[in-house]
Amino acid sequence: MGRAFEYRKARKLKRWGNMSRTFTRIGKEITIAAKAGGPDPSTNPRLRSLIQNAKAANMPKDTVDRAIKKATDKDSSDYKEIIYEGYGPFGIAIVVETATDNNTRTVANVRSYFTKHGGSLGTSGSLSFLFDHKCVFKIKAKEGVELEDLELELIDCGVEEVEAGDEGEVVLYGAFENNSDIQHYLEDNGYEIISTEFERIPNDFKDVTPEQRATLEKLLDKFEEDEDVQNVFHNMRDDDYEE
Repeated sequence: MGRAFEYRKARKLKRWGNMSRTFTRIGKEITIAAKAGGPDPSTNPRLRSLIQNAKAANMPKDTVDRAIKKATDKDSSDYKEIIYEGYGPFGIAIVVETATDNNTRTVANVRSYFTKHGGSLGTSGSLSFLFDHKCVFKIKAKEGVELEDLELELIDCGVEEVEAGDEGEVVLYGAFENNSDIQHYLEDNGYEIISTEFERIPNDFKDVTPEQRATLEKLLDKFEEDEDVQNVFHNMRDDDYEE
């Protein structure tokens, strides 16, 4: 799981190289979370997590505040999270997560990307069995706490896997539905949360040739250039991925 996650992280970093696009993406998520759970981070765990992500991305505080305020502004755009599923060329499964204020526009764009690059848009839920929905926490390691001990400590709140990250960080994986329990445990026990992400991790990978990969990359790039698209997941094996 770790190597696959690192590959997707590299793709995200490539996409998020444009800082304004990064802020737009996080800002939409903050607005959606504030609208769903209220604008007070102390009573809205998802909003707290997103504010932490914003800090990790060096997003200015006033930009965060504006995104929260949009949730209560009657004249602001009403963003909705919508998931599209389909197959790219060569049978590669692709899940596209979006946050949009215009579903008609977004579904038309997503369908055209699939069609023009040799793929097809499927029905909702058609690919859910191919991906495990996970929450991924990155936290600061506690001095003197070994990874094995940390994993034993966190297993009861839903953490399934613990990995060493970079620069004294630790990466935790858990089921999507255990996100809130894990977050509360980390906060209540003094762990510093650096960021929180939701990942759709393939339970099977497909090999492609270099030529097929180049074709697929063109399709993935189209998704990642669309400002409504938040995340793209697929089951194409990374060149360096090892089971």
